[in-house]
Amino acid sequence: MPGSENIRRVREYVVGMPSLPTTVTKVLEVCNNPKTSPIDLDNVIRLDPVLMGRVLKLINSAYYGLGTQVTSLARAIIMLGINTVKNLALSTAVVDRFSDKGAFRAINMDGFWRHSLCVGVTAKLIARRRGVDPKAVEEYFAAGLLHDVGKIPLNNALPDEYVRTMALADRERLPLFLAEKRALDLDHCEAGRVVAESWKLGGAIADAIAFHHTHESYRGDHGDVVRTVAVANYFANREGIGFSGNLFPDKPGPEVYGLLDMEKSWLEELEAPVAAEIEKAKVFLKLTH
Repeated sequence: MPGSENIRRVREYVVGMPSLPTTVTKVLEVCNNPKTSPIDLDNVIRLDPVLMGRVLKLINSAYYGLGTQVTSLARAIIMLGINTVKNLALSTAVVDRFSDKGAFRAINMDGFWRHSLCVGVTAKLIARRRGVDPKAVEEYFAAGLLHDVGKIPLNNALPDEYVRTMALADRERLPLFLAEKRALDLDHCEAGRVVAESWKLGGAIADAIAFHHTHESYRGDHGDVVRTVAVANYFANREGIGFSGNLFPDKPGPEVYGLLDMEKSWLEELEAPVAAEIEKAKVFLKLTH
């Protein structure tokens, strides 16, 4: 069956991908321990001068806009919070693994990451406006930034087939994930789940990767993040910010806005704030080089 063969090729590609750096894996492990303290995280990050530099560069960037120079890693972790540092480490590591322009065939790399940044900052802005705990807001950003990571193995393991899949979506005016399902017998959410499993990602980020197009059937513990990313993804595609290959996006139903306790009209007010946040968030891409 073609679908089984495609799944095999995607799995082979994912298995062959460079694994997450050892330090990042350790950061995720440490941060998943509820007893972890900033000192524990400091001890892990100090083993990796590159990651340590990224944390300090981020906290001193326009993304946080603190206005004061922070030179102490321990202070940066305390100011950012353990969860934010975890999401920073993960986000930059994933972007770093997929920043080779030559690896992108059907989808333009710059367009892909601009779309991904847009979904991340939009999800963050929606969460902030809804009064989500500031310590949790960065998880919305990371989930949005990484939501489409499953397109990369489809794009790279099945390059010719994926070009034809995108043409099918355009010709029949289909949301891309439905065209993927029809042409390849698997979509980027399923491919993303393979990536998440391979890299032992979990929680809200893994669920947003797997369910951002099927949020209405999601029954897990992270529905708020999953639904926010779904709305943010629709906004980014509708506005044509970046390029995700999805020219005919599926609209979230009105019940989604009700569950999020947000007005759909908020989306009309996001254009300028999103553009400003994308410029600030570009530090995430620059951190990888």
